[in-house]
Amino acid sequence: MKSTKVAGRYAQSLLELSEERKVTDAIVKDMNALVNTANDNRDLAVFFASPIIKADKKNEVLGAIFPDFHELSKAFIQLITKKGREVYLPLIAEQYDAKVKALRGIIPVTLSSATVLDEAVKTSLLQNLESQTDGKFEVTERIDESLLGGFVFRMGDLQIEASLARQFKELKQLLTK
Repeated sequence: MKSTKVAGRYAQSLLELSEERKVTDAIVKDMNALVNTANDNRDLAVFFASPIIKADKKNEVLGAIFPDFHELSKAFIQLITKKGREVYLPLIAEQYDAKVKALRGIIPVTLSSATVLDEAVKTSLLQNLESQTDGKFEVTERIDESLLGGFVFRMGDLQIEASLARQFKELKQLLTK
């Protein structure tokens, strides 16, 4: 919980600075690259967490890994490293992306189905649900064959489950009572 609060505060500060300097899109790109690199490379997480490696050496290595980052991103990473919070960098970057999306009215949603949904059905479903919100959906589609049919729509804490697997489960519970 503490790490999420720390990451959220740093992400908010970075967002305010990037908005003030009108470089938010460049920083989003940098933070996404940082998250993707951290997710793809376990050694980077170990590197961030290492108390043996000094902050200046970490900044040197991070500068070599991310040479094309915007100056604000580089300065921010150096500050975080200097403060000994570099282990939170991937989480800060994720929080930053979420805060930018919230600021712009972009709502991340996940649409899972057993097979690829027909484009007309998917468009109709998403338009119907989007009309009931104040924002624009950013849709991530997933194929989950265990659903057997139908779909599962997730938006934050809201979940709409219209899958055959759920219906079979409910029927089984009804019949075994």
